[in-house]
Amino acid sequence: MTQDLEKTLWAAADKLRNNMDAAEYKHVVLGLIFLKYISDRFDELYAKLKADPYADAEDKDEYLAENVFYVPPSARWSYLQHQRAKLPSIGKDIDDAMDAIELDNPSLKGVLPKDYARPALDKKRLGELVDMIGNVGFNAPGQNSKDLLGRVYEYFLGMFADAEGKRGGQFYTPESIVKLLVEMLEPYEGRIYDGCCGSGGMFVQSEKFLEAHGGKIGDIAVYGQESNPTTYKLAKMNLAIRGIDAKIELGDTFHNDRHKDLKADYIIANPPFNISDWGGEQLQDSHLWKYGTPPAGNANYAWLQLFINKLGPHGTAGIVLANGSMTTNSGNEGEIRKKLIQEGVVDCMVALPTQLFYNTQIPACLWFLARNRTNHKFRNRSNEILFIDARNLGQMISRKNRMLTDEDLAKISGTYHAWRNINGNYQDIPGFCKAASLEEVGANNFVLTPGRYVGAEDLEDDGIPFEEKVATITSSLAEQFSKSNELQDRIKLNLAKIGIDL
Repeated sequence: MTQDLEKTLWAAADKLRNNMDAAEYKHVVLGLIFLKYISDRFDELYAKLKADPYADAEDKDEYLAENVFYVPPSARWSYLQHQRAKLPSIGKDIDDAMDAIELDNPSLKGVLPKDYARPALDKKRLGELVDMIGNVGFNAPGQNSKDLLGRVYEYFLGMFADAEGKRGGQFYTPESIVKLLVEMLEPYEGRIYDGCCGSGGMFVQSEKFLEAHGGKIGDIAVYGQESNPTTYKLAKMNLAIRGIDAKIELGDTFHNDRHKDLKADYIIANPPFNISDWGGEQLQDSHLWKYGTPPAGNANYAWLQLFINKLGPHGTAGIVLANGSMTTNSGNEGEIRKKLIQEGVVDCMVALPTQLFYNTQIPACLWFLARNRTNHKFRNRSNEILFIDARNLGQMISRKNRMLTDEDLAKISGTYHAWRNINGNYQDIPGFCKAASLEEVGANNFVLTPGRYVGAEDLEDDGIPFEEKVATITSSLAEQFSKSNELQDRIKLNLAKIGIDL
């Protein structure tokens, strides 16, 4: 039902989009979905308060106490849909509604989109979009409006990322990759941080993980930072839809760290690949470069060291980076990687399949880092690194995109947990995983590519003796050569008949 709703809603919205660029249109749709959600939540509580003779349904404090946004009368969905949607002023009405909501809810100040009155946005189509979103059955029996709207919002983020191509991936990490990071790290409680949080998908998936394992969202504290103002707003709305109280800040993480003193229990991040314009030349003497100064032309090893600096004493991190980060020796990167390995910070490396991302075809990998690999709640693995080669996993979901299935996620995360956990009964699987000693890694020039360590996959023995296989191949080749010679003789004979002698 949810999938049908998502597809129907997307098809209708995409049709209404007309010739507007996806990067622009996503804010039109996502802003309306957010407005519909907070209005639905408000209406639900409003009805309860209205029925209570001792309560004031228009008292903002009543909503604050229940962690529900107060929606003023002119911003309520029923008013906009039934009284304003057909009017040419609908764009201005929505802008005014967003302003009024921000005024009554300081935590949303500067977050909501307010550009619906612009001339380029067809007001008839906008009114149709309001009608459509208002009538798709978010409050259908058996449906939790928060979960349903959250899934629709997430689906739209992914579809817009696909429509936008390169730019879309700057704010959206495909769900299967986020799921894998979360399943491997298992953030049951503590502080979660993402210094390049995009639209907040890492935090959303962490909440889903907690719910699936019987935990409570209150068991984790969420911290994030995003440098792109537009993406920052998407994250704030995405998290507000789910009621996640996250401390998301706007600013450049390298040059204006808004969580300077934070020590996180978990870091889950997908920084932009190989960025060269991160201002590294201004940070040559930064305290972050414990393992060596990263090159000014590539931020990969700057991100790794920034995240290590943010980890608490027993913290663990899962970070998505380009495959080149596992082998590069340019600009001091090889020396930094060597020190990371020798000092026991690198816990596990996962090579991912291609075509997982909407925005790039650059092959990617996962780095798992740990501040303390000698004790705490896991076994001592200080002299090992686990390598997992998952390049052959996943299934195509479109002509150009692949996703990791639930079975794939369970296989990869289960392997990591079996290796990491006390009495986990881990075993190497040729072609897939290998627990390599630091000495082995050193002998391979500190290269971290899993394919170098896991070896070739064992082929199933078909019971045919080797000599018999060789004889069969030899006989087959001889037969093919014989047929080839016969064909050449036939061609020569036919050519001779017409006077051509070879």
